[in-house]
Amino acid sequence: MKKVISFLVVVSFIFVGVCSAGAGKIGFINIKNIIATSDAGKAATLDLKKFVEKKKVQIQEKEGVLEKMKTDLEKQRPVLTESAYKEKELAYQKAYRDYKRFIEDANEEMRSRDQKLSQKLIPEVFKIANSIGKKGGYACIMDVSTNGLVFYSPANNITTEVIKQYNREYKSKK
Repeated sequence: MKKVISFLVVVSFIFVGVCSAGAGKIGFINIKNIIATSDAGKAATLDLKKFVEKKKVQIQEKEGVLEKMKTDLEKQRPVLTESAYKEKELAYQKAYRDYKRFIEDANEEMRSRDQKLSQKLIPEVFKIANSIGKKGGYACIMDVSTNGLVFYSPANNITTEVIKQYNREYKSKK
């Protein structure tokens, strides 16, 4: 782990050196902030939240069914034959496995949707940052939300400018 961090620090220093040698200013953005506060990011986050809420309701329904099965199984235990009890217990265990599998699938689908969101939004943000960088005479623009950046001047932070331009482009596409 220390080797990876050391490598990232060295690479970032080399990158900063290359950027500063380009006789221009260095800009900074916070990609996480852009995604969280831009109109496109908010819309995508809202879609993800709707998906999570829908899955949460389904999970709660499945939990209710499982709880009822477990309660019924415990209540009926004294009156059931051993084979009938084992049969109901197996049914409960199968329902519990299905419940766990449903949760795993929902989590995986949520990660997948989040990843697709990033794959869609990040290239658009980079395109806008490139445009601003060319117009503003920046030698390079770095993302402050990634590891390896130790210090940056808030005066060169263009995150707000990227968000404003991204919002304009997002609204013009609607």
